[in-house]
Amino acid sequence: MLFDKKYLGLIGTGMAITILTVISCEKDLNKTDPNAPEVPAYFTNSAAILAATNSVYSAMHSQPLVAREWFFIHDMRSDQVASGGGQLGADRAQILNGASDPSNDIITPQWAALYTMIHRANTVLDFSPNGKDNAALTARNVGEAKFLRAWAYNELVSMWGPVPIYTTTVKTQNDFQPRAKEADVYKQIVQDLQDAAAALPEKSAYGGSDLGRATRSAANALLGRVYMQTGDYASAKAAFLKIPTSGADGYSLTNRYLDNFEEETEFNNESIFEVVFVDKGDNNFNWGGDNVGDGPSADQSTVRNQEYCPVAWRNLIPSNVFLNEFENTATGAPKTDPRFSFTFYQTGDVYNQGKSTLTDGDQNGNSSVVNGVTKKVSWRKWMLMYKEKSSFHPGGNNQRLIRYAEILLDLAECEAELGSPAAVVTGYLNQVRARPDVAMPPYPTTQFPCVTKNDLIKAIMHERSVELGIEEVRNIDIIRWRKKGYFTTDPLSYFRANRDELLPIPQMEIDNNPKLDAGGISKQNPGY
Repeated sequence: MLFDKKYLGLIGTGMAITILTVISCEKDLNKTDPNAPEVPAYFTNSAAILAATNSVYSAMHSQPLVAREWFFIHDMRSDQVASGGGQLGADRAQILNGASDPSNDIITPQWAALYTMIHRANTVLDFSPNGKDNAALTARNVGEAKFLRAWAYNELVSMWGPVPIYTTTVKTQNDFQPRAKEADVYKQIVQDLQDAAAALPEKSAYGGSDLGRATRSAANALLGRVYMQTGDYASAKAAFLKIPTSGADGYSLTNRYLDNFEEETEFNNESIFEVVFVDKGDNNFNWGGDNVGDGPSADQSTVRNQEYCPVAWRNLIPSNVFLNEFENTATGAPKTDPRFSFTFYQTGDVYNQGKSTLTDGDQNGNSSVVNGVTKKVSWRKWMLMYKEKSSFHPGGNNQRLIRYAEILLDLAECEAELGSPAAVVTGYLNQVRARPDVAMPPYPTTQFPCVTKNDLIKAIMHERSVELGIEEVRNIDIIRWRKKGYFTTDPLSYFRANRDELLPIPQMEIDNNPKLDAGGISKQNPGY
C-alpha cells in the first residue's frame, strides 16, 4: 500500500492563501533556528524530493479532503443524497439545501486543503532540479506532483469556477494571485496532466509500498474527464483510448461489482486510481479539521464508513430520486438491476458475514420511498458492515477515485456527442451492464430505445447514475449536462441560475488575498 498506508511526511508546510509576516524591533527574534534547516538547504537530493511528493499525497488524504469533507461536498451537491435526519450538522445541511454562505465551516477547510496540496506540489517542482542523484525517481516525482496539482485545481474550478493559479511556491505577500478565468485554470490542468502522462509509468512499475501512486493511466483518465467538462469530446476520447486494456498494465471490469468497494479487493484490475487509508485498530480519527492530518508518519483512516453507515451516524441517506432510478420489474423492466442491492442496504438485509439482519431500529433517522413503499434504506458502498457489526469504526477502506467502468461510460458519452452510430455508444454501455453479477439486458431496451441522440444521452445519464452512484462524479455530471441543456427540470430542487452553479468563495480567502479581484473578476461568485 502507498507508503505502507502511512499518512506521511509533512514537508514544506504553509498554504498559498495565507502568509504571515512577523515584524519586530528586537534583532534577537530574527535568529535562525538551528534545528529547522531552511527550505533550500533541505531539498538537496532525490530523497528530499520524494518526501515532498509524499507530503502532497498526505494533504490529499487529510480530514478536509478525501478522508471526510471531500465526499460530503461532492455528494451534497448532487441529487443522490438526502438528510439522514436531525443528526446532519448545520453546515452540511446548508450545502445540501443550497443555503451555503462564505463562512461555511465545511467549504472553507476544503478550499484551504486544496491549496495546501498545490503549495506542496509546487515545492516539489521548484526544487526538483536538486534531485540529480536519482534523476529517474525525481522525474517520476515531478509527474506525480503535476498529477496531484491538476487534481486539486480540477476540484477547485469545478466547485468555485475562477480561482487563483499558483505554479511556484508562495514566498511573500506580493506573491498573491487574482482569480483566473475558468478557461485559464483548465489550460493549466490540461498542461499538468499532459506532462504527468509523459513522465509517469504504468501500474506494473509499482508494487508493495508504492501502490496508490499516480500512473500514466490515471493522468490520461483525469485528462479525459477534464476535456469532457470543457466540451472537447474528441480530445477526451483520445485520452481515454490511451488507457491499456490488456497485458500487465491493462484494465478491465471485475466480475463482482462490490470488489470496487471492499477492503480486501483494493487495487484490483478495475481500479485506476485510489486514495490509500489504513485501519489503525484504535477507532481513532483526526477530527481537528486541520490540513496536515495526524502528524508526521501517522496512519490516516477514513470516516466514510462512520458518516454514512446504516448502524452508525447515517448522516446522509439515498434520495428517493436516486432509489427510483434503478430498473425494476415493478416498473416494467424485464429485470431488477442487481446494483440496487449492491449500492444500498435496506431493512431485512443480512450483514456481518450473514450473522445479523438489519432492522428499522438499527437505522437512525429518516425513511425513504421506493416504488411507492415507505422503508428505511441506507448506503452499502464502502461500508464495513459486510464483515462486521460495529456502530463506530473509522476504517481503512481505500477510496477508489477512478475505475475502468467510468472510462467505458465516458467513452460512450464521447461517442454520442461526436455523432457516432448508436451501436458504438451502446457497445460501451453494454460492457458495463454485462458484468457477470450485474448481467442487465443490453441496450436498446423498452425503457431506453437508444435510437436518437436524445435517447442515447438518456441511456448514458441513467447508466452513469446507477453504475457510479455515490462515487462523487454525479455533481460534476450535473454541471456538464446542465450547460448542455439536457435537463427539463434541474436535478437540484433549490437551484437558482447565476448562483447555484458554484459555491461561495470562502470569506477567509476574500479577507486574506488583497489581489483576489485584481484580474477583473469579482472577489465573490454571483448571488452570494
